[in-house]
Amino acid sequence: MTTTLVDEPTPVPTGSRREEVLGLLRTSEQPLSAAEVAEATGLHLNTARFHLDGLVEDQLAERTSEPREQPGRPRILYSAHGPVPGPRSYALLAEMLTGLVASLQDAGPAAVEAGRAWGRHLVERAAPSERVDKAEAIRRLNRVLDSIGFQPEVRTTKKGTEVCLHHCPFREVAERHTDVVCAIHLGLMQGALEEVQAPLEATSLEPFVAANLCVAQLQSRKLSR
Repeated sequence: MTTTLVDEPTPVPTGSRREEVLGLLRTSEQPLSAAEVAEATGLHLNTARFHLDGLVEDQLAERTSEPREQPGRPRILYSAHGPVPGPRSYALLAEMLTGLVASLQDAGPAAVEAGRAWGRHLVERAAPSERVDKAEAIRRLNRVLDSIGFQPEVRTTKKGTEVCLHHCPFREVAERHTDVVCAIHLGLMQGALEEVQAPLEATSLEPFVAANLCVAQLQSRKLSR
């Protein structure tokens, strides 16, 4: 598998004149010319062009030509490139969505089914002629859980197989909506195992058995022919 490296935009020093120019582009409702930037910032025209060209080179702005229907040289315009930076409130969004699910009737089964759908989507699928055994199914489930951030550890016990989750990437939300969040996680494991037609299934998930530990139980199941 080949990994393609994508150049990241170069950060602009805080408090610099270039940051001021970039801020102007980001707040403008339309692309600006170098002359307009110079007038708005008080910079010399050549200095404004210097910073604008630097922003283009650093992939923070883009340069376009003004469309013209009349003869004459079109103006060169500049606009900010990419989304405006700022805080991301993913935790708040998770809290809001989880609260919505919790308010639904039969929230538990709905949460499990939502998790199943994501488990089927995230797991590495088996080829049409491939038969996935217990060890391979656990490996694929482990990969899904690890990619999300659960830090899974598989153990064999007298009761069967258990998956110890040493880190909950949704801990803050899970502590307030344990039934919903843990139901989603259980469903995710069930969906992943079902998708690969594994000879075992996730039967339960016990949350917070220790400060940083949740434990899921896996049991053997018969596959339909």
